[in-house]
Amino acid sequence: MRTLHRKLLRDMVSLRGQVTAIAVVIAAGVMTLVMAVTTLDAISLSKDRFYTDYRFARVFVDLKRAPEGLVERVRDIAGVNQVQTRVQAPVRLEVPGYEDPVRGQLLSIPDGSQPDVNRLHVREGALPESGRSDQVVISEPFAQAHGLRAGDQLRAIINGRLQTLTISGVVLSPEFVYQIGPADLLPDYERFGVLWMNRRALAAAFDMDGAFNNLVLTLQAGAAAGPVIEALDQLLAPYGGVGAHDRDEQMSHRFLSDELDQLRVMAVVLPVIFLGVAAFLLNILMARIINTQRQQVAVLKAFGYGNRDISFHYGLLTGLIVLIGSVAGVGLGAWAADALAVIYMEYFRFPEASFRVQPRVVVLGIVVAGAAAGLGTFRAVRRAVALPPAEAMRPPAPEVFHQGWLERSRLGRLLDQPGRIIVRNLARHRFKAVSSVLGIAMSAALLLVGASQFRAIDELIDTQYRLVQKMDITVHFTDPAPARAAAELWSQPGVQYVETYRNVPVRLASGRRNYRTAIQGMDAAPRLRGLIDEGHRDLTLPPEGLVLTDYLAAHLGVRPGDSISVEIMEGSRRTLTVEVAATVSEPLGVSAYMERHALNRMLREGPTISGAWMLTDEGTQDQLFDRLWEVPRVAGIGMVSESARQIRDYIQDTVLVMMGVLLVLAGTITFAVVYNNARIAFSERARELATLRVLGFRRGEIAWILIGEIALLTLLAIPLGWLIGTVLALWLNLAMSTDLYRIPFVITHQTYAFSTLGVVAAASLSMLLIARRLHRLDLLSALKTVE
Repeated sequence: MRTLHRKLLRDMVSLRGQVTAIAVVIAAGVMTLVMAVTTLDAISLSKDRFYTDYRFARVFVDLKRAPEGLVERVRDIAGVNQVQTRVQAPVRLEVPGYEDPVRGQLLSIPDGSQPDVNRLHVREGALPESGRSDQVVISEPFAQAHGLRAGDQLRAIINGRLQTLTISGVVLSPEFVYQIGPADLLPDYERFGVLWMNRRALAAAFDMDGAFNNLVLTLQAGAAAGPVIEALDQLLAPYGGVGAHDRDEQMSHRFLSDELDQLRVMAVVLPVIFLGVAAFLLNILMARIINTQRQQVAVLKAFGYGNRDISFHYGLLTGLIVLIGSVAGVGLGAWAADALAVIYMEYFRFPEASFRVQPRVVVLGIVVAGAAAGLGTFRAVRRAVALPPAEAMRPPAPEVFHQGWLERSRLGRLLDQPGRIIVRNLARHRFKAVSSVLGIAMSAALLLVGASQFRAIDELIDTQYRLVQKMDITVHFTDPAPARAAAELWSQPGVQYVETYRNVPVRLASGRRNYRTAIQGMDAAPRLRGLIDEGHRDLTLPPEGLVLTDYLAAHLGVRPGDSISVEIMEGSRRTLTVEVAATVSEPLGVSAYMERHALNRMLREGPTISGAWMLTDEGTQDQLFDRLWEVPRVAGIGMVSESARQIRDYIQDTVLVMMGVLLVLAGTITFAVVYNNARIAFSERARELATLRVLGFRRGEIAWILIGEIALLTLLAIPLGWLIGTVLALWLNLAMSTDLYRIPFVITHQTYAFSTLGVVAAASLSMLLIARRLHRLDLLSALKTVE
């Protein structure tokens, strides 16, 4: 076997260009696999450990007020394990040195001790001391955003009373791994914080002594959440219960689950594409090696080497290429996963997260790459070992050629001699030509997919914050208020326009599908909150009926004209049947809309509002915020400009980072595919080109025969690459759509041009390298090659 190993090393050296190109493609596939799987594992394991160790609740329910004695009846429900009653309330905060409005959510914990459910991980300091009404612990993201430490103070308006609070500790909670405000889509750590206070102090502030307005519980092993939720709803309905829900509808868990789903898509799609291209390249390379080494195979068999030895030899060649690519891919994947960890830990907060590459991930990457390579080379290796020695010693029988239709056409007669040689070669080796076109087209498709995402993000931001959310400020009230409350907002400094809305939590259901969301009641033709269709045309709300976002309508399986069940989760809970009047197209969030007065009638209430959207003078916003905080009914203030910045940062940090990696790898693969095809074509036709040179063809003419063939294959591949890339981009957008956002499908002329330029640049570089080899072509050596 030492002889075969020396031959293997010689082959690796002589084919170093192609080996490097294929190893790069394999490295790209393994890198994306290791990066995605490592990140997915790290987040999943960190989540599971955090949820288990800190007893994350399985069922959640909000209500108006219920006596503490009701807890025993809750514990008696079949399947319930641990129960924790709480008092929760919105709070307005004043942070020293920070001028913008800050909202907060106050939650109670047992005096001086950990709760039974949703326990807290103390990062710094300690829980509030028993009996202290002026101490709180705060969430770590909020503390870091403002540089707050244990012992610092901040001021809070709790139920209309200004109180100075001392921070006793900084904590993390499994309930707020992804910390967002009640009406937010993305974290804003500077403007929203979570605080925990002793139960007795918080209950006294909100007149909740001996009562609770929030309940969380865990389930016994094997218990289903559905029956427990149904029993809870019946039990708590008289106390203003707004509907229990399981963990899947808890905001932090839902966003975390959506992100994990996207990572799973990336962990499958990108490695399949890259390793599929690698398998294609290996198939071409091994077929070419075996075709040119027919006599060597025959000699080896004549000297006693069996089919198993020869199969092992060529398999080892493939294995070395896979090993080189896999080692590089694992290293790059580990580096990329570590960089990605920094981004994800900004949004998802765990006590600890290990982003180390696990041995099983390394094995998985190598096995997947090896399997792809094996599939790509199996046919070529089988053909090598099947050759009898006597037949292998002879050159392959000349192929039977005849004049094709293109050569007989008028266009064929206009071609010069090099042009006819190019056309004949492609026509006579159709499979090889089609394979080359497909490989280059896949590279163009990857470039197009990566480039399209960047343009789509700009379209998403522009649509949401130019056509949909046209306001400057959103004001949320503590409780529904009479419509005349808008007059108080009109009188504030710098206010140019006020538009009110009514917001009510609901559960929408159609058949077995349901979704918890909110109905927003608005003016029929709102000025500050646009409603648009797929063509970005403004819509008006019908006088009756429900308008759904198209994503929500698809989730529920309904269309305009269908009726759906609407369970009202506020006040006097009722279930109604309402017709779907229309759908709207929005890139962010999931919601339902009604004309405000129609919603008031459905709720059996007078003209009532939940908040307002405002257009303001930017120069007076600081003064406006100060005045708004003095209004008792104002629970929170949202700045739309900050929301736009947050959604852009989030998508750039997550989706665009992945697409940026895809773009770089796609460019590398494009060069690898084109160069590999060019090198194989040069190796196969070196004798033919040398013969033409001896017959009198100029150096430029023989260069054009090879380079023109590459150029023609590239030109044929580009439109196919556009088609494949368009379909792939559409599929990827659909696969990555979530409740949080839907990236629009946007492919422009610039996107196609970028993809084309990438392929042309790779092809041009390959042509330059091949032209240099042609310039150094040794005619005598090439002519001595056995035909």
